Amino acid sequence: MNLKHSAKICRDAIQQGIYAVINPFVRMLIAIGVTPNMVTTIGMLGNLAAAALLIMAASDALVTGVLDYSQVTLSGILIIAFSIFDMLDGQVARLGNMASRFGAMYDSILDRYCELFNLGGIAFIFIGLGDIWGAVVTFLAIVGSLMVSYVRARAEGVGIECKMGFMQRPERVVITVVAIITSGLCASALPLWIGMAVIAVFANITAFARINHCRKQLS
Repeated sequence: MNLKHSAKICRDAIQQGIYAVINPFVRMLIAIGVTPNMVTTIGMLGNLAAAALLIMAASDALVTGVLDYSQVTLSGILIIAFSIFDMLDGQVARLGNMASRFGAMYDSILDRYCELFNLGGIAFIFIGLGDIWGAVVTFLAIVGSLMVSYVRARAEGVGIECKMGFMQRPERVVITVVAIITSGLCASALPLWIGMAVIAVFANITAFARINHCRKQLS
């Protein structure tokens, strides 16, 4: 059994454990008429609120010269809380027999919005701190994150399955959340720097690895 297969088994086991916990809540949502798209939208709005907190903290830092790291911590907590909706919407669709092709597309699009809101908020934090290179590294993380998803979409458009690579969305979300919360608790921008640098490097490597995979398939 190789490492990749073992990791998949572990991820699936964790996912099934989470589903066992959230399914009663999912059934309650279905009973009161909540749709998968409503859940997806709520999750996106929560992530938007988290990004707004980061931007407000950055704006205050520009004026006062001091960053309120408690707002950074709160932003990370919000991202964790509303990222749960990313799992809820799929379960609402499955258990409520409400799955649709539009719902799948809508979920994927709003996932991109959530990620860009979060990374954009971090870029503003670096701007508020006067750290232009931190903002540049975050910009590269944004580019890599977008290209990982874009290459997969284009590949699937020409009939190629392209899910390979280490820095996929779940990994990026985890790194982003850990970086934000650690930064807030430690009152230091260093964890943000490290997190954004990791995403910037490995997301772009993943994007180019996918491009190379498509080149081989199309050749």
